[in-house]
Amino acid sequence: MDYELSVLDRKILNLLQKDFPLSEQPFAAMAAELNIVEEDLLKHIADMKKAGIIRRIGAIIESRAIGFYSTLCACRVENSRADEVAAIINRQTGVTHNYLRDQEYNLWFTLSCENEQKARGIIAELEASTGVPILSMPTERVYKIKVALDMGENNAI
Repeated sequence: MDYELSVLDRKILNLLQKDFPLSEQPFAAMAAELNIVEEDLLKHIADMKKAGIIRRIGAIIESRAIGFYSTLCACRVENSRADEVAAIINRQTGVTHNYLRDQEYNLWFTLSCENEQKARGIIAELEASTGVPILSMPTERVYKIKVALDMGENNAI
């Protein structure tokens, strides 16, 4: 990666991770805190997205706190079909993460929906449409809820 984070980029990343404003205009509030104009803030964010530093900006909701069911899923997919199967899985609105890993169960994703019955139905549909058996491991206890990396002031990445 040939993107060098500026001090401002690092400050933006810290705000995005730790202090994202809950307001009608969160980016305007962030820009004001950083003493820059909103357009400059959005340009920095867009540049970091393009460089692959920022993947997405969005809320992570504790599914059980709102009465939803959540499960971690894993499957064995031939490498030649990984992109195809991942694309099918990603069409489900309840899928929040999807990762390819270098191990026997190589495609992992999380699924959250209204209840266990609905999740089982979605998993069955995914198995039918992909031809791949899916292992479901429902959430029993959350150990890690948030990771925020302090970006510091260093310009090197």
